[in-house]
Formats: sequence, structure tokens, C-alpha cells
Amino acid sequence: MTYKAVLIPGDGIGPEVADAVVTILAAAQAPIEWIPRLAGIAALEGGAKELLPSETVAAIKEHKYALKGPCSTPVGGGFSSVNVALRKTLDLYGAVRPVRSLPGVQTRFDGVDLVVVRENTEGLYAGIENEITRGVVTSVKVATRDACTRIADFAFRYAVHRKRRKVSVFHKANIMKLSDGMFIRCAREVREAKFPELEYEELIIDAACMKLVQDPTRFDVLLMENLYGDVISDLCAGLVGGLGAVPGANYGEAGSVFEAVHGSAPDIAGKGIANPLALTMSAVMMLNHIAEKHEDAALAATAKRIRDAYDRALLDGCKTGDLGGTLNTKQFAQAVIDRL
Repeated sequence: MTYKAVLIPGDGIGPEVADAVVTILAAAQAPIEWIPRLAGIAALEGGAKELLPSETVAAIKEHKYALKGPCSTPVGGGFSSVNVALRKTLDLYGAVRPVRSLPGVQTRFDGVDLVVVRENTEGLYAGIENEITRGVVTSVKVATRDACTRIADFAFRYAVHRKRRKVSVFHKANIMKLSDGMFIRCAREVREAKFPELEYEELIIDAACMKLVQDPTRFDVLLMENLYGDVISDLCAGLVGGLGAVPGANYGEAGSVFEAVHGSAPDIAGKGIANPLALTMSAVMMLNHIAEKHEDAALAATAKRIRDAYDRALLDGCKTGDLGGTLNTKQFAQAVIDRL
């Protein structure tokens, strides 16, 4: 069976790494028919009037699966984040970012194997900011009981499904007693009502960061609100080699979008040296998700072949510059293909 998936290359290094991933999946004979769509600066350059064209959103709703390259977001001004807009528009409330030590990639830690689960639609990323008077700005952090309960249930179900042992909730309820207080209360209620067999703990976010960099192997599934999840997932990426070595997924009822967690890196765009590993790993997450939805064992096996191939390539020393190697984008993709 062939499955349709939307391909959003993004901008900056996005088209380069997306092309490498498409090449790898084709070599593995993954039964994916790509539906190309644009978003971000690439959409404007392609003649669209919006950063997130309605046809892109409609395609994801129709086909349910999308693989997205990075889209640029200006700092301190300019247009708003395309990534945030996509998550809000499709209600992609569950962000999942697995972080594991990779063979052949030496870091300060061995045996890291954790998953960041992030509420993806609320918090400060609701984008409610106002200039009260000149030089005075407020930002509103949004938290609803429904969203807090929904992401807690998602995280515990994920933990059970993946045979994980423990869920750790990161919060700042000692200061934000209403918003973060509600977040941890909802997590407790969901765990007590449905998942009492799982280990559970609550950690104040600043102390949790210290414990993460002391010994990340003590953690398993990490559950947190939006901003914390954004920061912590990048911190955790640093434990295993950087943003070029960590995949990501955004789940919702309307569809799922899989993406690398790194940015568009405009400083190296067009040089052909970007690392396609993170987006390849995200594509493997997408294949596994489709395989589970359709009970397709052959597709799951294809996903495993690709994962085994890039693990073997890394172990053999085939790495791009960000991981201490010398390969360019296409050379790394070919190294993976050679080991399928």
C-alpha cells in the first residue's frame, strides 16, 4: 500500500535536508507518495500571499501526515512563527521529542534515552502581548484545564504504549501557582485515575535542569508546558550531540506533522553541508506512526531498516561537520543508503 504525506521543505537549509531524506526513503522503497506544499519564506517566494497558505493546511488535513523542514522566524520583530501558527491552526497539541545517545557520537553522557512531551498550543506561546504604555509590555500565559488534562493523558498513554517506566513533570508552580499549579494538578489526577502503575514525580523546572545535566539517565518521559518544553528539548539535544541529532513530532486529531527541531541555519544554506540526520529521524517517526495507524508491519520494518542504517553509518564514522565529521549533506545520505 502507498501512503500520501505532505512534504514541506521549508527555507534556509530545509530544501537541502528534505531532498536528502526523500532520497533515503526512496532508496529504502518506503511506500510514500509526497504531496509538495510550501510554508514560510519559501511560500512568499513561491507567490503565496501568506506564510502559511490555506492549501498547505488543507493538504495536511486531507492526508493526515506531513514532514516539514525548518522555517525561519525573525528574532525581536518581523512576522510571527510559522511553526506556532501551524500547531495552532491544526491543534497539534502533543509535541514529542525523543532524545537518545547515538552510536559513534561521543558526548559527556552515555545511555541517554528520554522523551520530552510538550503541550504545544498554550502558555506564553499563545502570543498574547500588549504594550500597555511606552516601554511597558505584558505577555499573557494561557493555561486551560482541558489542555492541561489532554496533554497529561497523552503523555501517560505514550509512556504505557512505549513501555516506559516513569513520567516526570517539570513546572514552576511555586511561583505560578494558578497556571502551573493547574498543570501539575491535572497530571496528578490523570495518573491516579488511569495510570497508577507508572512511576511519577514533579520537579521545579530550574532544579530539574540541574539534575538533567548532572545525570540525564535518571529521566524517562518528561512532561511540561509549552515554553519549558521548547527550552528543555534543546537542552536535551545538547546531551546527545546537538540539534542535528534529534527528531520531533507534533500530534493532533486533524493530523500529525513531523519535523527536525533545528532551525533553518541561513548562514550555511546553499552550501550543501547541513546535517540531514534529524529530519531523517523525524521521517522514521512518521513511518512508524503510519505503520501503527494502518497495522502495516512491512512499513514498520522499513522504518527500522532506515534507523539501523543511519545508526551504522554513525558508528562507522560517517558524520557531517556538526557531529565532528567531514561529510556533506549528500554524502551522509549516500552513507545511509549504502547501509540499508
